[in-house]
Amino acid sequence: MSKIVAMIDGSIYSQSVSDHTAWAAERLGATEIELVHVLGRREGPSAPADLSGSFSAGMREELLKELADLDELNAKAAQKRGRLILEEAQASLKAKGITTIAPRLRHGDLIETLAAVETRADMVVIGKRGSAADFAKMHLGSNLERVVRSSHVPVLITSRAFKPIRRFLIAFDGGRTALKAVDYVARTALFSGLECHLLTVGERSAEIERNLDNARALLKGGNIQVSLDVIPGQPDQVIAKYVEDVGIDLLVMGAYSHSRFRHLFLGSTTEETIRNCLIPALIYR
Repeated sequence: MSKIVAMIDGSIYSQSVSDHTAWAAERLGATEIELVHVLGRREGPSAPADLSGSFSAGMREELLKELADLDELNAKAAQKRGRLILEEAQASLKAKGITTIAPRLRHGDLIETLAAVETRADMVVIGKRGSAADFAKMHLGSNLERVVRSSHVPVLITSRAFKPIRRFLIAFDGGRTALKAVDYVARTALFSGLECHLLTVGERSAEIERNLDNARALLKGGNIQVSLDVIPGQPDQVIAKYVEDVGIDLLVMGAYSHSRFRHLFLGSTTEETIRNCLIPALIYR
């Protein structure tokens, strides 16, 4: 059975998550979509510290009761909102012809939930930003890197809105995870019939040429024709410019390789690249 896990948070990116999930499901032939909305852990109400020494026992007890009542109301509202988010996403997927959908409203930590639901999944889909997207447009979602780090399957990070995907770029550094990403592209139906570009950022050398030849051979084995490019410069800037100039619709990268690209997913260069490229990104570990 093929399964996709879609993480929905009710932000403006939720519709994009549904649309990209539908796109991936159709190409992968996924038979099950697991829609997941996670409610964070609740902390019990607590009265503030009595710094003035003026709190009586009755006042403290009354305050704690009011806080407990408020906490219960907030919890009920969060559950109602969560169910509504899942219902809307489910309706969106059904409108695209997908019928096997399992909505999950979970309590607890997002990463622990992901570990529990991604079993047998082929892909995880999540928005580039979360519910604070309109307030922090220059920042990625706070949970994004945690999800990429912890997931054992490719993670599709969606852009703000879905656009038809016709050509994709593999940012290739020749490292282990980059080769695994190339192998994944060659073996999966997700990229069948799409225009493929393979880009290495750096100065041409015998090693780079050899790595590109190996990658091209893998892709050719998957019946994927590819255009190769080697461009010197800063990876995040070169990749973003290439995406814009060529009209790339999807960025594919391997994560956590031990090379210059390692910084793409562990430091500021990572954030700059994903943030500057206004397209979805598929991250493969």
